Amino acid sequence: MIDGIYLMVPMVEKVPAHWQTSGVKARPGHFSHRDLSKMMEMNVVLTIVSLTLGCFPSAIYACDEADADSLLSFASIVSSSPSLNWSNSIDCCLWEGITCNSDLTRVTRLWLPSRGLRGPVAPSLANVNHLTHLNLYRNSLFGSLPPGFFSSLNNLQIIDFSHNDLSGKLPSSSSSSSRLEDVNLSSNRMGGDIPSWFLKGAWNLSSFDVSSNQFTGVMPSHIWINSSRSIQFLDFSMNYFSGEIPRGLGSCLNLKVFRAGSNSLKGSLPHDLHKSASIEELSVPQNQLSGPIDEAIANVTNLRIIELSSNGFTGPILAETGKLYNLQQLLLQNNRLNGSLPSSLMDCTNLMLLNLRSNSLLGDLSTFNFSKLVQLRVLDLGYNDFSGNFPQSLFSCKSLTAVRLSANRIAGHIPPEISHLQSLSFMAISRSNLSNIAATFTSLMGCRNLTAIILSHNFIGESMPEVEMTVNLRGFQNLELLALVGCQLQGRVPAWLATLRNLRVLDLSQNRLTGEMGNSLGLSPLVLPIFVVPDISRMRLFNGRFVLPPAIYLDSNGLSGSIPVEIGQLKSLHVLSLSRNHFYGSIPDEIAQVTILERLDLSSNSLTGKIPASLVGLHFLSSFSIAFNDLDGEIPSGGQFDTFPSASFEGNPKLCGSIVQRPCFTQEENDAPEPKHAPEPEDTIVGLAAGLSFGFIVGSTCGFFYMDDFRRFIARFTKFF
Repeated sequence: MIDGIYLMVPMVEKVPAHWQTSGVKARPGHFSHRDLSKMMEMNVVLTIVSLTLGCFPSAIYACDEADADSLLSFASIVSSSPSLNWSNSIDCCLWEGITCNSDLTRVTRLWLPSRGLRGPVAPSLANVNHLTHLNLYRNSLFGSLPPGFFSSLNNLQIIDFSHNDLSGKLPSSSSSSSRLEDVNLSSNRMGGDIPSWFLKGAWNLSSFDVSSNQFTGVMPSHIWINSSRSIQFLDFSMNYFSGEIPRGLGSCLNLKVFRAGSNSLKGSLPHDLHKSASIEELSVPQNQLSGPIDEAIANVTNLRIIELSSNGFTGPILAETGKLYNLQQLLLQNNRLNGSLPSSLMDCTNLMLLNLRSNSLLGDLSTFNFSKLVQLRVLDLGYNDFSGNFPQSLFSCKSLTAVRLSANRIAGHIPPEISHLQSLSFMAISRSNLSNIAATFTSLMGCRNLTAIILSHNFIGESMPEVEMTVNLRGFQNLELLALVGCQLQGRVPAWLATLRNLRVLDLSQNRLTGEMGNSLGLSPLVLPIFVVPDISRMRLFNGRFVLPPAIYLDSNGLSGSIPVEIGQLKSLHVLSLSRNHFYGSIPDEIAQVTILERLDLSSNSLTGKIPASLVGLHFLSSFSIAFNDLDGEIPSGGQFDTFPSASFEGNPKLCGSIVQRPCFTQEENDAPEPKHAPEPEDTIVGLAAGLSFGFIVGSTCGFFYMDDFRRFIARFTKFF
């Protein structure tokens, strides 16, 4: 106190004990005049200390030495790019990916996802026993997890080792953290069974994901039974689990997602599953499950996704499917379901994806009312036994982007009202009973966003629409794929194909189109490869863009002339197959310029001359055949040629070499053979004029080729017809 007035010093909250023994009043925060000088000195000291704590906490607090050593031991056997900033010269609480607790003494988080780490998981990592969060997602860690790993880290809440290259069995342990909430070991190569003691004490587990591994044995039901009150997410898909799906899922009060697809599970769906009222996704595709689908599932009204595809389920589709008013995706394809579509299905007004392909369903589709499914985007009813005309009620489903009704008995033509579906991009009704191709094309032109039309094996014997039948071609300006395989269409290849600026895949094979063909394929301006896909109607529906490996398939046609040297310009070509035609002349040396060619088949033609030695440089060539031609000379050796069987060269009696067990002679030892007279182009044209059955597809992978070149090729090609 100064002259009876107390001096307040708010910086000090508590009087140190040694001050009380040196004459300072024991009343905290109040000091007399005689101690003022000592107080001022202490204030200066405390101010310096406070500033030090604020600016340089690591100078006062240091993380646990054992934690730092354990982390450095882990870092010493893994590499990273760029390198981690972990070193003894920096407090470990300041290291990249490290978080410490509130007093900055113990490491609680190791968070290094997608950091380029490569190496094994060091046993020392289990010594950082205050860890609550461990995330090493999407790195390149390999080897097994250390023994006792989970029992040592008894404070863990989250552990994520997904998308690495870990292998071996799960680490042995008798217990695990009761605080554990999220375990993600997906996308590794871990195997063996999941023993009953694994995560035995994880009562609070909410998410468990071991998908995309190599686990075997029965499914570990203890995982969800022990945590039945907390578990929300279970994913066992893409492993080798066998046996039946164990019971107990019905007791999981908060379970939202159960996935176990792509295993070897048998039996039926567990009967108690319907008791799990909270479940939103049930996904068990690609197993060996069988029997009828339990009607009780219709009572699980929170279900949004049901995926039971590629199993052996039998019987009808649930009659009370309409109770599932939250259902967005129903995928039951590739089973043995029968009967008709239940009328209650139209009450699933939130349905966006309906896939019932490849079952034994039947009924007149034109009588089914789709009109309430206004959110439906994808409809796949292909490969069943539906009949009737194209269902007009679908025209109310204005969100539709893809429709497949292939391999049914759909008759008539596609009506013009289909133009109401302005979002439609994919239409496939191959192998049906459609008629009136001209009317169908006119209707489809109203769908301005169509990118794929697959109508193969319909319109039998009709005429290919001519330009006057397709006046409004603007409707096809986004078209990338057009397939009319096996329709036995008559007439000429239409010139309007050249106006389709985005066309990438064209299949007119197995028709009766006629006309003459020039003495070349018109490849000189072409940087777009030609494709033939024998059954393009079976192309996958949900693969986005129609990406095909660059290839030329023209086998089994009546094509003739020499093989164009312009083939060498197709640098991205993977496959060249021209077998079973009437090509003559020599094999172009330019083929060797297609350096990534994987398959070359020129068999069963009338080719002459020698096999170009330059083909030895095709280092990716894995399949090769020039069988049944009239080639001569020595078979080249070296490279991939040393791996081809003798069948690749049979039917060429003038070829020699060890592979065909015929010795080669010099020119002096053997009279030169008479040169073979190649037929004149006119001879071939006469043969073709009587009627040529041929097919080709033009396509590309995205970004490889230019559409203008394709249009010029089409224009040049069609001028001969």
